Amino acid sequence: MNRIGIIGGSGLYEIEGFENQQWLSIQTPFGEPSDEFLMGTLQGREIVFLPRHGRGHRIMPSELNHCANIWAMKKLGVSWIISASAVGSLQTKYSPCDFVLIDQFIDNTKQSSLHTFFGDGVVGHISFAEPVCEKLRLILRSAAEQAKVKTHDRGIYVNMEGPAFSTRAESLRNQKLGFDVIGMTNLGEARCAREAEISYATLAMVTDYDCWKEEEEPVSVETVIACLQANASSAKNIIRKAIPTIPESAAWPSHKALDNAIMTQRSTWPKETIEKLEPIIRRFI
Repeated sequence: MNRIGIIGGSGLYEIEGFENQQWLSIQTPFGEPSDEFLMGTLQGREIVFLPRHGRGHRIMPSELNHCANIWAMKKLGVSWIISASAVGSLQTKYSPCDFVLIDQFIDNTKQSSLHTFFGDGVVGHISFAEPVCEKLRLILRSAAEQAKVKTHDRGIYVNMEGPAFSTRAESLRNQKLGFDVIGMTNLGEARCAREAEISYATLAMVTDYDCWKEEEEPVSVETVIACLQANASSAKNIIRKAIPTIPESAAWPSHKALDNAIMTQRSTWPKETIEKLEPIIRRFI
């Protein structure tokens, strides 16, 4: 099937030209996904959209079930995921309403153990040195250039837990450490997507300066929403231009991420774990 997944806010499923729309409920062995999945076509390609926090923004960042969301995407035949996400800027060069094409992550959460499909008798260790699919990131860069949207090539995303925004001391520390942007959601998605052999890239939308920049107003829900609304059309334009240039065949390195990653001998895999991971480990069954 090799569908293209989009994870983001509610405005993105209103992309002009998104046709044949149908909401589909998916049950997973990892619990409930954030919401139903919106199936449809865009630019001649099959698309699967998921509102990350649920319609109406009901789910906190620390409550997101990344395993369920990504398992369902894999079950639906998704081979690529474009993640549109709000972030705070930690450096002067990233201004509110700019876009950043993330290439690295820092994990400042306490939830790493939740961001894996492995366990229950099957041990896997993926390579995560380059957590973003570079080929998909470059497609987004080209699409942003075509859309004439101010976009920064590369950036380090530090993933905090939330739901509160940073203290000023935390924000200043992150800024002085050289991190570029801060958010609450993408690292878990990226890690689960890699284990699921799905190419993943983040289209980060800068909404504020967090609170390290004392001459600026500290981040608030009001400032985030205002900038997201202003950026919605640009994000949709980038995605619309990117989709036709994504290959129909899933043959990138990220689509073989589990090669040499599973440590447990195949003969010892528990039947129940095989059934649970079937969409993820289908190539090895």
